[in-house]
Amino acid sequence: MIDVLVVGGGPAGLATAILADRAGLSTAVAEPRTSPVDKACGEGLMPAAVARLAALGVDPPGQALRGIRYLQAERGAEALFSGPPGRGVRRTALHEALIARVAEARIPLLPVRVEGFTRGPGYLEAAGIRARHLVAADGLHSPIRRACGLNQARPAGSRNALPRYGLRRHYRTAPWTDLIEVHWARDSEAYVTPVAPDLVGVAILGPGRGGFEDRLAAFPDLRARLAAARVAGPDRGAGPLRQDVRRRTAADGVLLVGDASGYLDALTGEGISVALAQAEALAHCLARGCPEEYERRWHEVSRTSRRLTAGLLWARHNPLLRHGIVSAAGRLPLLFTALVNRVAEG
Repeated sequence: MIDVLVVGGGPAGLATAILADRAGLSTAVAEPRTSPVDKACGEGLMPAAVARLAALGVDPPGQALRGIRYLQAERGAEALFSGPPGRGVRRTALHEALIARVAEARIPLLPVRVEGFTRGPGYLEAAGIRARHLVAADGLHSPIRRACGLNQARPAGSRNALPRYGLRRHYRTAPWTDLIEVHWARDSEAYVTPVAPDLVGVAILGPGRGGFEDRLAAFPDLRARLAAARVAGPDRGAGPLRQDVRRRTAADGVLLVGDASGYLDALTGEGISVALAQAEALAHCLARGCPEEYERRWHEVSRTSRRLTAGLLWARHNPLLRHGIVSAAGRLPLLFTALVNRVAEG
């Protein structure tokens, strides 16, 4: 029997495994997909995420990012990071770097799919593996979370109940900025992130399930800039983004981390940083033999991100406010910069 079985080999799961192993816990990761694993995401790492990865011994290649720029029609606002830069990193490059660190630590990476488990006296068993603790890092639509009955339905008639989805595409073109650009349309946003000297990623978030070209039409200036660029690779999609969760721990030794532990939206672009902070908290609680403390620690490390995201979503869905977000950022540059750096520092 091992101490920790991590189900899911994305960034949150791999970071949890590295940290648990570092704390002296016998650990394995169950991940059926072949590396590197890709995912629809903005691919912009906040400075806090870069620092947390470095603490794990992970240094993925990418493009330095100096800050964030908001754009809407003729309006714009810009905020620079006050400390070290962030980094635009291909999701596959990030995954390869984490996998290399897991291999270096000799943590078993098991090519098995886990969608459920059984309980025994003092252990959980999944895919023939017995562990004292099972960590669900299996994504937005976590089968383990569902099996534990931890999904929570949103109240009927909620203002923010309209599901939002994300699509991401890469374009073969030289980056025209060293900032993350956030283009705002009526009910959607497009995130432009340089990830290589000849590659940019474009992630579009919004309601509905339309194709990438249909969604890009809401951003005519961005579409015109990309018109001559070659599409590089397949489009990736994810959603619905919001996942409400009753709690992050189950009495039988199951703990949730990353997207599986609950998700609001990708508006603030700090998903990786928060997931890494959750992984640190989880591994710390397990190493101390206090898994019951993880729920409180999860709220502590996630609180600022969730409050900022909830506030921005509220403004986004308010008809009187949603068209003024970029204007307000431009009129209040000190406040905008302070909020961006609060996000950047994690």
